[in-house]
Amino acid sequence: MAYDLGNKLVIGVSSRALFDLTVENDIFEKQGVKAYSDYTIAHENEILKPGPGFNLVKALLGINKLKGQAGRVEVVIMSRNSADNSLRVFNSIEHYGLDISRAVLASGASLAKYLSAFRTDLFLSAYEDDVLSAINSGFAAGIICTDVDNAPYNAEEDIKQIRIAFDGDAVLFTDESEMIYQTEGLKAFEENERNNADKPLPQGPFAKFLKTISDIQKDFPPDEVPIRTALVTARSAPAHERVIRTLRAWNVRIDEAFFLGGVSKRDVLEAFGAHIFFDDQAVHTVPASEVVPSARVPYRRSSGVKRTVKGK
Repeated sequence: MAYDLGNKLVIGVSSRALFDLTVENDIFEKQGVKAYSDYTIAHENEILKPGPGFNLVKALLGINKLKGQAGRVEVVIMSRNSADNSLRVFNSIEHYGLDISRAVLASGASLAKYLSAFRTDLFLSAYEDDVLSAINSGFAAGIICTDVDNAPYNAEEDIKQIRIAFDGDAVLFTDESEMIYQTEGLKAFEENERNNADKPLPQGPFAKFLKTISDIQKDFPPDEVPIRTALVTARSAPAHERVIRTLRAWNVRIDEAFFLGGVSKRDVLEAFGAHIFFDDQAVHTVPASEVVPSARVPYRRSSGVKRTVKGK
């Protein structure tokens, strides 16, 4: 009987998202594929340091050890590496005791086309093209921030409760309201949200992922949930009501909500202790990545949204 991925939370993670491959990527970009391959093979018995997605992946795999949750989470390595260049990654996975046995090794080809085959709920990568293709195909995906000096990625960290934070527009919701803000201004945006307060916002790329997390939360008593979520949005009153009513209509749980109205997200995320933060703008993910692992969600191909700072 084939192994069924349909009833699991499936996380696709690239090797650069899971491990620190700063040196290797620098060799690849400056010296090319052959130099990269030679270096990787020559160092394949050296254990890689944790990367920005390491603690999240480790903690998510820990859910499988909870009562009644065996096999609930599946993590698949999805890498542009070739099979010949993959041994160092697998050696490091074994060293850290990560229960990861499945992989896609595409030898430089796009990974997005394999997300459906593995029933992927979330894809984390450092390659924008792969992530954008995933978003355009309807998958939750983020470009994880890897260029962070002195990032606190500790392989020994014992995470008791996973904390995941989301932006709203263009992440949990579509960019429909964002378009109004960018084309007509803040006043028109607030008027639209007030007039449509009872109309649920359309689902964005991370709506299904949030619902999957919410389903896991429902299996536990409130004080024992393994995942805690937060909405961290630049919206503020009066645009808050539509968001609250939308989440209620979706029947999903958001544990904490922050309507910041232009206040920096960085300090709030640090206080929340996010193990990953998803936002559609680098102006938020870059400073946030200094204190918590962060990933940018690129705009889908058909979107007319420009990458500007939100003032709402």
